[in-house]
Amino acid sequence: MRKQEILTPYERVLIARKIGRNGIMDYISALFDDFLELHGDRLFRDDPAIIGGIATFHGTPVTVVGHRKGKNTEENIACNFGMASPEGYRKAVRLMEQAEKFSRPVITFIDTPGAYPGTEAEANGQSNAIAESIAFMSRLKVPTIAVVTGEGSSGGALAIAVADSVWMLENAVYSILSPEGFASIMWKDAKRAEEAAAIMKLTAGELKELGLVDGVIPEGKNCIKYMDRVLSAELTRLGRMSKNALVSSRYEKFRTIDQGKK
Repeated sequence: MRKQEILTPYERVLIARKIGRNGIMDYISALFDDFLELHGDRLFRDDPAIIGGIATFHGTPVTVVGHRKGKNTEENIACNFGMASPEGYRKAVRLMEQAEKFSRPVITFIDTPGAYPGTEAEANGQSNAIAESIAFMSRLKVPTIAVVTGEGSSGGALAIAVADSVWMLENAVYSILSPEGFASIMWKDAKRAEEAAAIMKLTAGELKELGLVDGVIPEGKNCIKYMDRVLSAELTRLGRMSKNALVSSRYEKFRTIDQGKK
């Protein structure tokens, strides 16, 4: 493989999608203690594509939520390749609401090709569930940190990424849709995905330069240590802010992005 700094955007897309790449369970195991998974949306069922629960981070109680893809074909199928249904996003909101009640910071991990687009998901209110999750995160009165660890595509990613601090792994990607989808819409040819990726500005470095993410976490043997330091520093910084200041600052952060400013 060529050196990381000269990888093309589409090569990073392929790395982000690579089967066996570290997923949320690896990060939970390496970064948190006493993780207790909580299940279900209290309305319909438990969606395995979204995992969440309570843990401690250096002794501080936190709520952890994220997409779960699995690391082999069997796990991929069981977790629907990280494509959550409405129940998954409703579970995420339930856990974040609980976190706010008990003043626990929320840490999310994003890795999804998008929300599940199936007929059943749409019939059960997929778009509404995503919108409600985005709206709820925007007004949470506890510190929130999001880390894009692999694919971060479409509203399925944004639903749990409206955070005070947003970071990406260096080979993660974050965009409105996949390069294949972009190419299909723009040129009616999904085979031009590599060309699409080159103009979509979806890599961590590009998004950091544009001001859409707050920082980039290097990958490799020190990735976990670096992520640990980032989470520690951001939780300390955000923990000094009042509840109202958190909401106001988050609002201004995303309004600034909307206006195209850095």
